[in-house]
Amino acid sequence: MSKPIEQIREEALAELSQAGDADAIRALWVKYLGRKGEVTGFLRNISELPKDQRPAAGKRANEVKKELESTFNESLERLAGQTGQYSEAIDVSLPGRPAPLGTLHPITRITRLISRVFARMGFGIAEGPEVESDYYNFEALNIPKNHPARDMQDTFYVSDNVVLRTHTSPIQVRYMEAHDPPIRIIAPGKVYRCDSDLTHTPMFHQVEGLLVDENVSFGDLKGVLTAFVHQVFDIQTSLRFRPSFFPFTEPSAEVDIQCVICRGSGCKVCSHTGWLEVLGCGMVHPVVFENVGYDTNRYSGFAFGMGVERIAMLKYGINDIRMFFENDIRFLRQF
Repeated sequence: MSKPIEQIREEALAELSQAGDADAIRALWVKYLGRKGEVTGFLRNISELPKDQRPAAGKRANEVKKELESTFNESLERLAGQTGQYSEAIDVSLPGRPAPLGTLHPITRITRLISRVFARMGFGIAEGPEVESDYYNFEALNIPKNHPARDMQDTFYVSDNVVLRTHTSPIQVRYMEAHDPPIRIIAPGKVYRCDSDLTHTPMFHQVEGLLVDENVSFGDLKGVLTAFVHQVFDIQTSLRFRPSFFPFTEPSAEVDIQCVICRGSGCKVCSHTGWLEVLGCGMVHPVVFENVGYDTNRYSGFAFGMGVERIAMLKYGINDIRMFFENDIRFLRQF
């Protein structure tokens, strides 16, 4: 070794006493404590000492290292206090750097919008499990064993009798089992189907609704959904009901709205028809009421369901559903 540790210590402290600014102190730090500094070199070369001297030399070298680090730091802080500046200069006259604020995801925005619209019409919110039994997901909703919806290619099966729910309709069945009419609820949540393309994803969001009472008619259903469409889009948006089929409603209908892009004149978005499908609906099938123990002679009701992504795509003019799930910050910043 070229120098003993005590000599290195004395030289470092002597040079520090002559340092007049922060740059000189930093240079001394590098000279003595840097990767190629003298204290670091001493520690690396301890193996050259006699074996019985190594422990004491190593201990003393570490003590000196800590002492010099502390002394250099104190000198820098003292110098900063004398000059009224920190070692890393900060111009307090410059504008601050604001932290970027997050915003709600468009799916969350539309789900909350839908919920607010129906809340104003007296609907409550119900929730249920995403991993559902075959009975609640299919049988209780009048979907028999041989129905195409039970195909393994369309449904995620956990086991023979357990599935990832394919719609939020099971929530309606569970709610009816636990409550007597009148009932007025919506059931928002995630659902799962084996599907993936520009307009479908394996996981997506639905909002389904249910109203049960005495003397409920299809006219009541039309009135509720017309009010919904006008509040989510605008009062000029026309809508129409087309006959359709769902196992758990009879009669059933699809609801179309006037294309929000071309206002009915025809464009690529609406396939030049002037109309866009937004949801399905119908009067609750008597078999569903029987499965939950409701008197079908006394009570009637309607149900409806919509994809939140579908509503969001129409409201915001988005043509690829996958954009909602890619977490592209450029896309999300627009909302």
